[in-house]
Amino acid sequence: MKWLAALAFLATPALACGDAEQPCELPLGSYHIEAPEDADGSVPAVVFLHGAGGKGTGILRMGGPILKRGYAVIGPNGLKRPNSRFGSGWSFHPDRVQQRDELAFVRAVIDDAVANHGVDRDRILLAGFSIGGSMTSYLACDAPDLARAYAPVAGSFWRPHPAMDACKGPVKLLHTHGWRDTTVPLEGRPLGGGRIYQGDVFQAMQIWRETNGCKNMRADTFDTSGEFWRRSWDTCDAGALEFALHQGAHGIPKGWAVMALDWFEALE
Repeated sequence: MKWLAALAFLATPALACGDAEQPCELPLGSYHIEAPEDADGSVPAVVFLHGAGGKGTGILRMGGPILKRGYAVIGPNGLKRPNSRFGSGWSFHPDRVQQRDELAFVRAVIDDAVANHGVDRDRILLAGFSIGGSMTSYLACDAPDLARAYAPVAGSFWRPHPAMDACKGPVKLLHTHGWRDTTVPLEGRPLGGGRIYQGDVFQAMQIWRETNGCKNMRADTFDTSGEFWRRSWDTCDAGALEFALHQGAHGIPKGWAVMALDWFEALE
């Protein structure tokens, strides 16, 4: 009977989404997600925004150390950019045409992961690489409450930099960058014949110090004992701010996930 077949169909559980083959589809875009095998109840998560030409599946390939720590890994997908040789990307630059409202999209991804995949909204680290790191920085500036903390890698603000008082509130932020990065140099560079300019990471850190109400321009503590040279500003009104350099070029350095999660878990 047709009505029995219809009831059987309705009773069939919906197919799970999120793996490399079947992303979770939302009105503004899609994302991938993987939870730790022993996940029981609400779990923390790392939401990672890929670089130019990347896909959300990238975090699934590199997410082993994150999953082992008991975190879910979430990889939103950027949109394909017309007439761009890099393919997919993010509408991160405030002075250029926006393909979509990226803040609304990332917020929707988080809402869906919380509602359907057991993610703990209060324990989310939003991170990103290259222009995904730039997108992370602008999201932190525009919506400091979007995630508990932020960890851009090899990407930050672009010129013109945000005004010193432009960001909407203090943030917990760890910026990681390669000393020998020539794709996104620490000082920035012109692109497209000078039509757009990458920003200066040191000026970005000044903006974050102002946003967090840090007492000193210089860092308060330094650590060069490991693979990363780290400096942090501890005498601030709010938030948490740290800058980590590594010896490499443009990439996600070995050990980044462990360092970032150690930092995240040490936050008050």
